[in-house]
Amino acid sequence: MSLSSHLEELKKKHQTLSDAVEAAQRAPSVDDLTIADMKKQKLKLKEEINRLSSETV
Repeated sequence: MSLSSHLEELKKKHQTLSDAVEAAQRAPSVDDLTIADMKKQKLKLKEEINRLSSETV
């Protein structure tokens, strides 16, 4: 897998997780711990995207 396609996959995962976080925040049945975990995963993806993006420059 090329670096650019890997970055695109990470960006798609980040967007999907972002949408899931937004939906979870609107749903009263989702607890704060679950939302916090999803936000941590989202942050890790963002950090990986930034790290890989800076390597290509």
